[in-house]
Amino acid sequence: MSPDGETWTADATLDGVGSDLDRSFAWCRELTRRTAGNFYYAFRVLPRDRFRDTCALYAFMRITDDVGDDPTRAVAERREGLRNWRAALAAALDEDRMEHPCHAALVDVVRRHGVPRHCLDDVVTGVESDLDHEGFETFEQLERYCYHVAGVVGVCCVHVWGMRNERAAEAAVELGTAFQLTNILRDLAEDARNGRVYLPREDFERFDCDPAGLAAGVRDDGFRSLMRFEVGRAREYYERGSRVFDDVEPEARPILSAMIRIYRGLLDEIERRDFDVLTERVGLSRTRKLWISVDTIVRGWLRRPAPTS
Repeated sequence: MSPDGETWTADATLDGVGSDLDRSFAWCRELTRRTAGNFYYAFRVLPRDRFRDTCALYAFMRITDDVGDDPTRAVAERREGLRNWRAALAAALDEDRMEHPCHAALVDVVRRHGVPRHCLDDVVTGVESDLDHEGFETFEQLERYCYHVAGVVGVCCVHVWGMRNERAAEAAVELGTAFQLTNILRDLAEDARNGRVYLPREDFERFDCDPAGLAAGVRDDGFRSLMRFEVGRAREYYERGSRVFDDVEPEARPILSAMIRIYRGLLDEIERRDFDVLTERVGLSRTRKLWISVDTIVRGWLRRPAPTS
């Protein structure tokens, strides 16, 4: 069943793709191509099999987010949709009842790579937490939110990309937090117009900055001080998360490098614009993201050890 209680059916364009599992992977890959944005460019640096598996993970995350963020439905309907989606996940994992086109691929990936079951549940919990968002008093509360909507996604990914030890999962949480903080800073104006402020109230008070000014586009000294502090905080998480390179397999390093370069590039652009995220959404051009991905692939290829005779 879908989150709406209706039976899901695969896209008719996938007819003839192959087995049910092949069709499921193809469905996930197409969804990723259409909707992944920055992540899709990073995913392309993966070896083909890991790219396929990552698309299955992404599809699950994307569907979960869409169910919780559907503006055409009331909050109560979205909450019910997430309950149905969580139940469908359990049916797929526990009973092999594949009720959505992504399920067969997702279950295959979870079982082959040992992705922790609780991580998928945590993703749903993170989306549920946004339904009644009232902001955060402290950074500790925001950090917990970042774990559920981004850090746990990183844990799932490093399982697929190749972990050497559990330290990789810890570093993935740090990187996920860095990515989410970057997204929050980039989307401050849009979120404020939608009645959402994710930066903690204690930080607004520290820099004498009025959260109400975000939607109005107020960029005073207090706002710049706040942004400078939050950008620095995000950079600290990137630094701590970068130790992941020591704890993942070589095949995983190019995608992590590409993602870090793309998202750090957003921070650089925010700083270059003197922290003006209120009048225009900050982003990197498609050409720049493609260049980062290609450059990362080439660098990874050049660093490969020479074959032994």
